[in-house]
Amino acid sequence: MEDPTHHSHNHHASPAHEADPGSAPMASPTTAVAAAPPHHKHAGDGGQDDNMVHGHGQHAGHSTAMFKDRFWLTLVLSVPVVYFSPMFGHLLGYMPPDFPGAAWIPPLLGTVIFLYGGQPFLKGGLSELKNRQPGMMLLISMAITVAFVASWITSLGIGGFELDFWWELSLLVAIMLLGHWIEMRALGSAQGALDALAALLPDEAERITDTGTETVSVADLRAGDTVLVRSGARMPADGTVIEGQAEFDESMITGESKTVLRSVSDPVVAGTVATDNTVRVRVTAVGDDTALAGIQRLVAEAQASSSRAQALADRAAAFLFYFATGAGVITFIAWTLLGNLPEAVTRTVTVLVIACPHALGLAIPLVIAISTEQAARAGVLIKNRMALERMRTIDVVLFDKTGTLTKGEPELKDVAAADGVSKDELLALAAAIESDSEHPVARAIVRAASHRGLGIPRATGFTSMTGRGVRATIDGRTIKVGGPALLKELGVAEPESLAASTRAWMVRGAAVLHIVEGNRILGAVSLEDAIRDESRQAVTALQNRGIKVAMITGDAEQVAQAVAKELNIDEVFAEVLPADKDKKVAELQGRGFKVAMVGDGVNDSPALARAEVGIAIGAGTDVAMESAGVVLAGNDPRAVLSMVELSRASYRKMWQNLVWATGYNIISVPLAAGVLAFAGVVLSPAAGAVLMSASTIVVALNAQLLRRVKLNPSEVR
Repeated sequence: MEDPTHHSHNHHASPAHEADPGSAPMASPTTAVAAAPPHHKHAGDGGQDDNMVHGHGQHAGHSTAMFKDRFWLTLVLSVPVVYFSPMFGHLLGYMPPDFPGAAWIPPLLGTVIFLYGGQPFLKGGLSELKNRQPGMMLLISMAITVAFVASWITSLGIGGFELDFWWELSLLVAIMLLGHWIEMRALGSAQGALDALAALLPDEAERITDTGTETVSVADLRAGDTVLVRSGARMPADGTVIEGQAEFDESMITGESKTVLRSVSDPVVAGTVATDNTVRVRVTAVGDDTALAGIQRLVAEAQASSSRAQALADRAAAFLFYFATGAGVITFIAWTLLGNLPEAVTRTVTVLVIACPHALGLAIPLVIAISTEQAARAGVLIKNRMALERMRTIDVVLFDKTGTLTKGEPELKDVAAADGVSKDELLALAAAIESDSEHPVARAIVRAASHRGLGIPRATGFTSMTGRGVRATIDGRTIKVGGPALLKELGVAEPESLAASTRAWMVRGAAVLHIVEGNRILGAVSLEDAIRDESRQAVTALQNRGIKVAMITGDAEQVAQAVAKELNIDEVFAEVLPADKDKKVAELQGRGFKVAMVGDGVNDSPALARAEVGIAIGAGTDVAMESAGVVLAGNDPRAVLSMVELSRASYRKMWQNLVWATGYNIISVPLAAGVLAFAGVVLSPAAGAVLMSASTIVVALNAQLLRRVKLNPSEVR
């Protein structure tokens, strides 16, 4: 809480108002979520730029729209290829039409499918081969190339082989394209969601001039301009309210559906909606400097960041390349030695199809992409994917107090009146005196009087008494408001009826102000750093899940203990110097705990960096955000629990997908090689293609179930 001695009031120097050396003053969400360019592109599908290059290796240079277009054309061309296939007709018990040239329909269309539909896999496989980094694309390209060559050998009647794989090739390419389309949609959806938010920014704004208002393009706004935002309109840029008040819908930034009251001096963010009143706003940031632009940049960093899980998937893909190649060679040699060259080729192709690690490759990237998107929609911005993975292992969440668990601003807590004076009368007098002051303590008193619906009389002759307080005249009465220094100067002592209350307030670290007329003390008020209502829910919910909650602050011990008692916090670190915050994180780690640190100030940055997971709360500074792996777009501490739930759910999905994809390969490859051929169990190339692609789709659909995880902070229990 801000130290009032910095203000000319100097009402008091009680412990509650000693400056917190561990926290920076609160900044607005605008500075907190440093944010995203309003210029947006609606690429073909999934809301992403078609030229977007993903960090996901095998998709470099590819786009959602490209895979979608190639899939649909391949699917259309596959229909006649499959229909005119003698093998497929035999399976379903019909004879394909026989007319001049009918036999050439599968080879010709199959060639188009191979060259057009298979192009992304062929190019990706060649790139992996050149880079000596074999993986999924090389395996896919190997499988379709073998099938293509074998089918042409059969179509041209060379060697008398019966290796007509045209329909299998067509379905394999089509289903592979479908699988990649599904993956690319998921990988691009977080960025697409933010692009859609950026699209909600208005194209024009009402700028206030000396002669009235003028309608201008949002691109023409500059910091310092004043704009008129009418009821139902969206903010064209970040700014500060300078006149009026309105309830703002900030769900597009914070994920919380409840509107937030914004009045004079409060920050407002581009894209949010004034729902009930008209306000005047001074622009503080435009374009790439707005909060929304910062969010997009953070999500882009998250999409590009790597993780242990994805590294594991990439290594598994490389291993499976060698496994599949080795299995294919052994299969070919074994069947050739048995004197069955056509079956050797058939079994080899089937092994290559079955062993393709496409499902394994999707198992982890899909989960990470969807979880990143879900988090972004809820206002939880994952800068580093490792942070999301580590969150499920956290034993302790260490909250910075000021601006995180508390609002970082004073709030009237209690009123005590002397005999013959009512509490409402006392508060109205104090509010009248403080009406002309912009000090946070003064604003807290005026706000409390307004909320109680009190009539505030008009004060004149406002004067600041440096180091002691303020005074003014109300209806001919000179009233003074100040702290202990004022009473000492006047040489007056509290009556015992008041002293009992003020002593209790001071024990818990509250700031105490006295209202004095002449030499008579009319009463006193206490002010404390306001605890967020959401903090109680966050602490309880974390503890219910077996996670210890600790608090760290530079405030005095009694102030910290009062907050900890009210929130039922497990452990408190008080009077901690800024340089020592990271040492407290190290102390917890030395006791065997894995720590998530939640803070908002510049002084929290070393601790955020040292913790297993650093979480910068939305009202924090840019420095804190740079040190954190996660940024909460809003300032609701319950979002930390959302991170825990998402991390645990993501981990479960990763393992489910890995078990499915790996188990599928372990069972299918031997069957494809023909180890049970002696028993009449043979897995055909067609069945292999269908099963392999089905495995891919199962993995993708399982990952989609992550969308069911509830991340709305208001639903925390």
